[in-house]
Amino acid sequence: MQDLTEATPSNPPQPRHDTSPRLRNGVVAAILFCLISMLSIQLGASLSLDVMERFGSYTTTWVRLCFAAAILYLIVRPKLLSFNRQQWTGALLLGAAMALMTTSIFQAIRSAPLGLVVAINFLGPICIALAGVSGYRAYLWPALSLVGVVLIAYDGTSWVTDARGLLFSLGAALGWGGYILLMKRVGSQFSGLQGLSVSLLAAAAIMTPIGLAQATQLHDPQLYIQGAGLALLVPLLPYVLEMQALRKLSTAVFGLLMSLEPAVAALLGFVVLSQTLSALQVIGVGCVVAASAGVLKGK
Repeated sequence: MQDLTEATPSNPPQPRHDTSPRLRNGVVAAILFCLISMLSIQLGASLSLDVMERFGSYTTTWVRLCFAAAILYLIVRPKLLSFNRQQWTGALLLGAAMALMTTSIFQAIRSAPLGLVVAINFLGPICIALAGVSGYRAYLWPALSLVGVVLIAYDGTSWVTDARGLLFSLGAALGWGGYILLMKRVGSQFSGLQGLSVSLLAAAAIMTPIGLAQATQLHDPQLYIQGAGLALLVPLLPYVLEMQALRKLSTAVFGLLMSLEPAVAALLGFVVLSQTLSALQVIGVGCVVAASAGVLKGK
């Protein structure tokens, strides 16, 4: 006897949506990873200012990358001789993006408030999120983000940064946009954390000449003690969490989740660094967050 529920021209089969608990749990875990990563990054940036003032931002960044690369290498033990050219290319490009992003953001926070730096930095992810969006939204949401950045940069009486802080913040945004795209690519090319391990080795190698050129206190054990501790907050823990998150989320959704980062940065800037925000700057943070929410609705 024929099954009356069998698909017919007038009763087409309905698409199945994978809503299994395993998939939902994976997405929830990915979102949680992103939130922990944001908190770790901003806490690490807040705690880094004193160390950078003492040892220099380039040297501090280099030491942190070296410790992060060494720790992950000892844990993962990547099979370096087994990788093909495509894998090496992706890992080396990701390492370059990591070096640019990390160096720029730590240089920027020496000249500008943390909330402003992260708001400008967020322009990288939002441009990634906007890829493929058509119509007026493609212009509306970036415009709203730029308005937010301007409001954060102006405290009601004067501009809160100089050209140097702005330039490094934009460099961090460029590095972050490339980092998101390349982290997704490397995560799909390598198993486990092998690709991330190679990329961190590349980032540390790229920063070595710059870090050594600025170094004046390599004999001071505090540089290595504090550098090792900060390396866990930035970059090791966030990079590991974000690679796992990007295996479950699209680059667009991942970029939009980062919309909370300016608010996290402003909060930690207030709590850790006593960097207060004016009413206009609070509105600016809201504009950046609202822009990402608008893009998410459009997706």
